[in-house]
Amino acid sequence: MSEQNLPDKDEAAGRAMRAADDTRKHLAQLFSPKATDAGQEVISRVQGMWGSGKPGESGDTSGFEGMRRVISLTGSTEPPFGGWFDDVADRMAELVPGFATRVMVHRGEITFFVDRDKLLELAKHLRDDEALRFEICVSVSGVHYPEQTGHELHAVFHLLSMTYNRRIRLEVEVSEDDPHLPSLVPVYPMANFHERETWDMFGIIFDGHPALTRILMPDDWVGHPQRKDYPLGGIPVEFKGAVVPPADDRRSYNR
Repeated sequence: MSEQNLPDKDEAAGRAMRAADDTRKHLAQLFSPKATDAGQEVISRVQGMWGSGKPGESGDTSGFEGMRRVISLTGSTEPPFGGWFDDVADRMAELVPGFATRVMVHRGEITFFVDRDKLLELAKHLRDDEALRFEICVSVSGVHYPEQTGHELHAVFHLLSMTYNRRIRLEVEVSEDDPHLPSLVPVYPMANFHERETWDMFGIIFDGHPALTRILMPDDWVGHPQRKDYPLGGIPVEFKGAVVPPADDRRSYNR
């Protein structure tokens, strides 16, 4: 069967067929049955530089209220990926088959979108396996894409191999209704404060974290301020002899 004749429901199988042509045989096991091709998926529509973009509600104080932009994802990348990316992906797929929902190579960097049920197992292998040795989780951060229905929240883990001087990114997608994923603190203790900040700002819940409490906002703060649907708002910031008003109270510029 030619690749062109593959039915849509067998897209994951088509990816496996394409990967099987490469000498790294385990690339064929890379993708999960949940694999998706995000293509040029729209993640946001923006008017101006700040604010909601709704007519009369932009809150824009930049002077660029007339600017409109449509922002899309880069899209998926099919194996082979090139260079050491293939060596790493092949070994990851050998150790944890079907862990990736998609992969993106962009501007010389590789991002593996990981099935959250396999995240913890994969992280242990990435740290301990002789061929991988990603010993350090450099950072954990969050992203909120309100228009991605069912997977609005993304947790992003940046990993560094000191042994091989390599960097990769793991990204896990969860929904606003079920924002849970396993904590990587048991594998990378340095992720402790990073996961707390990601929960504080975005509301992503890291199950198994030893103390998932607020780290930037007061303990009694309501909501998660870096979600895109969070009110711009703000509180006055006091300086000696002056007060900077919250963003919503600042003047808007004429177009």
